[in-house]
Amino acid sequence: MVTGAPATMLDRREELTPMLAQYVEVAERYDDAIVLFRVGDFYKAFCEAADEVARVCELTRIEREDSTGTYTACGIPVDNAPKYLKRLLDAEYRVAVADQVEDPEEASGLVERAVTQVLTPGTVVEEELLAEGSNTYVACVASEAEGTEASARTGSGATREDEDQNDPAYGVAYVDVSTGECAVTAGDAAAVDEELARIDPAELLVAPGVDPAVVDGADCMRTERDPETFDPEAARGVLDRYADPDRFDAAERVAAGALLSYAEYTQGDDGPLEYVRRVRRYDPRRSLRLDATALRGLELFENHVGSGRTLFDTLDETRSALGRRRLRAWLRRPLVDREAIEARHDAVAAFAERTLAREAVRDALSAAYDLERLAGRISRGRANARDLRSLYDTLAAVPDIREAIGGVDALAEVRGDLDPLDDLRELIDEAVVEEPPQEITEGGVIRAGYDGELDEIRTTAREGREWIANLEERERERTGIDNLEVGYTQVHGYYIEVTNGQLEKVPDDYTRRQTLKNSERFYTPELKRREDEILGAEERADALEYELFADLRDRVADESDRIGALADAVARVDALAALATAAVQRDYVRPEMGADGIALDRSRHPVVEETEPEFVPNDAALPRGTVALITGPNMSGKSTYMRQVALAVVLAQAGSFVPADAARLPVVDRVFTRVGASDDIAGGESTFMREMRELTDVLHDATGDSLVLLDEVGRGTSTADGRAIARAAVEFLHDETGATTLFATHYHELTDLADEYERVVNRHFAATERDGVRGSEAPASQPETPRVSGDEVTFLHRIREGAASSSYGVEVAELAGVPESVVARAHDLVAADRDRDEGEPTVDAGSGSGSGSAGATPQRTLDEISTNGHGHGDDGGDAPSADPEPPAVRDDAVADLLADLLDHPLAETTPLEALNALHEYQRRAEEAANADDAGERA
Repeated sequence: MVTGAPATMLDRREELTPMLAQYVEVAERYDDAIVLFRVGDFYKAFCEAADEVARVCELTRIEREDSTGTYTACGIPVDNAPKYLKRLLDAEYRVAVADQVEDPEEASGLVERAVTQVLTPGTVVEEELLAEGSNTYVACVASEAEGTEASARTGSGATREDEDQNDPAYGVAYVDVSTGECAVTAGDAAAVDEELARIDPAELLVAPGVDPAVVDGADCMRTERDPETFDPEAARGVLDRYADPDRFDAAERVAAGALLSYAEYTQGDDGPLEYVRRVRRYDPRRSLRLDATALRGLELFENHVGSGRTLFDTLDETRSALGRRRLRAWLRRPLVDREAIEARHDAVAAFAERTLAREAVRDALSAAYDLERLAGRISRGRANARDLRSLYDTLAAVPDIREAIGGVDALAEVRGDLDPLDDLRELIDEAVVEEPPQEITEGGVIRAGYDGELDEIRTTAREGREWIANLEERERERTGIDNLEVGYTQVHGYYIEVTNGQLEKVPDDYTRRQTLKNSERFYTPELKRREDEILGAEERADALEYELFADLRDRVADESDRIGALADAVARVDALAALATAAVQRDYVRPEMGADGIALDRSRHPVVEETEPEFVPNDAALPRGTVALITGPNMSGKSTYMRQVALAVVLAQAGSFVPADAARLPVVDRVFTRVGASDDIAGGESTFMREMRELTDVLHDATGDSLVLLDEVGRGTSTADGRAIARAAVEFLHDETGATTLFATHYHELTDLADEYERVVNRHFAATERDGVRGSEAPASQPETPRVSGDEVTFLHRIREGAASSSYGVEVAELAGVPESVVARAHDLVAADRDRDEGEPTVDAGSGSGSGSAGATPQRTLDEISTNGHGHGDDGGDAPSADPEPPAVRDDAVADLLADLLDHPLAETTPLEALNALHEYQRRAEEAANADDAGERA
């Protein structure tokens, strides 16, 4: 990545033209950025920087030559700059925009240029470069030396006592430069990782003393700053411009101060960002904690495959960018205070019950602009007249919103916060025309009657134009020249044009101004005087209008606190109305909070039911501390069921109603998920290692108030090891954490734990077979809806008490299109294994957990499966009562085969490789069996 001054120019600095020398000077000062240099109607980059811009933006490079030599250049059209700037930002470049800060017509020599802003992925403020309805954050992580301020760790909410004692404190700050939102907290390494996942910054500053491993999980652009930026005293000085530094701990001060210093640098401001009204200090424990794994596993904001609907997409019935950001924030940080949750439910219920009021509010909100970003542009002095009219239109909608929710007790608080700002609205309407031009320097912005001096100047200009408008008719009558015309050009001013054939009639008071091919242009003394009056008046009017507008903008900026408070209220109203709309349209129910466990009647997955019209609802009855072991077929809906239970909790605590017929829910402190398999190749972690790391976090940090979702723990290793890990995890969750847990597994041996532990229960997903041998049939009073069917089995997606009789893995393989020979062979092996189990008493499975299970099935060896699978013994499959000593050749072959099978790296094997390996193992097993047959015949 090439940034800074081009080396080829630095080598011959003394030979450069004045403009290129100016470019090099700017590029050296902003050596971490691509400098785009305003030259006429283009922003240009040169030499190595031009190569980068051309590659990223797919533009053509050109070769330029002057007295100093040849160099490459690439230009971005100023009028279409946002399109190309976005490409550079998406490629994680910083861009320093060097504008002309002097009028070229007034410049004597080289036009002065200066960097007016530095664009980075986390600090853009241009509307064209921002995603509507979502925040763009830049974050900062700073550390405090061990032992300096133990209080800096109070914000982490971590439960690992050893880490609380030994880990250094980290400050985490974030700011949205476009809206002014700024917040800071502190915690240990685990808390930093969790907060960065929730903040989801577009850019991250990392202080020199921070262990890189702490921020490894942040998938965004990293920015390096001068170490002096993170000096405690320097950071304190910057923070002091925004808030009392003593309100924050040491690490928080460094993080917030360094971050705000960087924000000021990118905006080209010498002083504080006035629209950053306050720096909020928060404690993550005051909201439902969702780490990166939970956010990803529950698909709150991002679908696993990068497309399709998310929970946010499903709920987003907002009408404004303000409401959209607020709804997103509520889902990222659901509440944990029962009173606050129920107050939000009251407000949603009030909107849900009042259709006319809800729709009136939503109609009014459709006219609302993004107040936060408008206030930011106004405070930065970058707002134009259209921005002020947008502010007026938004303020004009507030009285309608207040009237619609008047008299509703549950909405009284937010109604009180909806300050219509009547004085500001009247000021804007009095000053700015209804449809102002885009540019504020060319006049036509300020209403007549707003300023007496401006009105007088405009009158002079208007009277002059009226005099000139009548001049043509008067001069035709005076001179007798019928085709005489009066016109105007910017170069020559006003003129009287006479064709060559009529020149003999030209009066003596006409002075020649311009000669054309077929005519001459003249002026008179009076026309020249009027021209000077008009042009002078228009110039003075434009200048005065700009002064008046700038003063008006400053007066509006002085009210940024009031605008910010109104923006907060509008955002809340929009988000509440959106939740009510979703509840009404999708038949959600208000949850009863404070229950001692989870109780859901006919719950549904809010996203899946949108795309699956025959979605099967299911109940969930989980007293506090229950560990529910969920078994059943693949594709039966286990993962969907677990997610819908967790989403009901998240929705309820965010203030939403939930998709169910009835809901009684506790207030949980955290939701942990381990649902779905994925690896981290770039990080050097296999699926199993990642699974174990996520399991570690759950077992360390879950409490009795947590909800835990675990899916197929232990599947990435050998059967014995995986089953042992799964059993031990269940026992730990039951005995040590007491967390309410949904534990999906194919280790059917674990279901015996329900007989040994008080709070372990079995649940399974029903399936039926054509002959009714396996699975569970639905009772006639509750018909099931088939969802996935093969030739022999139908998956019903209905959860029941008890354990499943089978996982139906072979049937799913058949549905997936696995070759018939593989499916047939798999059926034979499963049947042989079942026959073997029925013919022998069961023994302890030896799970390694320390708690034996008398009913567990012993792990089968390949030797046993192979023997039964080929029908040795009586009745086509039962083992003979006295098995003769097998030939040595078979014994050796089976031993080698078993060793290779146990050593096979399953966690690193792709599905295709697994199928090929299975085919090879099958071939070797058949060879061993044939050797055995030959020995018996001999």
